[in-house]
Amino acid sequence: MPNFDMEKILPHKPPMILIDDVVEYNAEEQSLTSKVTIHDKKLFFDKSINGVPSSTGIEFMAQTIGCYAYFRNNEEPPKIGFLLGARLMNCAIDKFENGKTYTIKAKEVFTNNEIVAFDCIIYNEAGEELASSTVNTYQGDNVEELLKTNG
Repeated sequence: MPNFDMEKILPHKPPMILIDDVVEYNAEEQSLTSKVTIHDKKLFFDKSINGVPSSTGIEFMAQTIGCYAYFRNNEEPPKIGFLLGARLMNCAIDKFENGKTYTIKAKEVFTNNEIVAFDCIIYNEAGEELASSTVNTYQGDNVEELLKTNG
């Protein structure tokens, strides 16, 4: 069972690293699958609903895409990327439940080498689709410069 160092893969630091591990990277399929287990120490955990709001699913997807970028770039140190937007977001749940493990799959469907679109799906432990979206991202060579100029 994989056990990757997420701090090495994502350009985040705890507690902002939300996903727990990479399950599979498939270069041929241009996809990556990750997982997250919900518990009360997770950032965005809401005791009043005993879980994490479903809106956090977009960040689960974005971090899965970040992991994909790391492996696609030959495991080079992670570069900062931007979530440009999400289209066709569907979510069948109100929350990610405490104690449950969810699987997130991101599949590259378009790229021009800086802007990349991914079809993302979140599944429950039974393999049922709970949330989906097409997520558009940007990761260019000038991101650090953009941050200095505008940040």
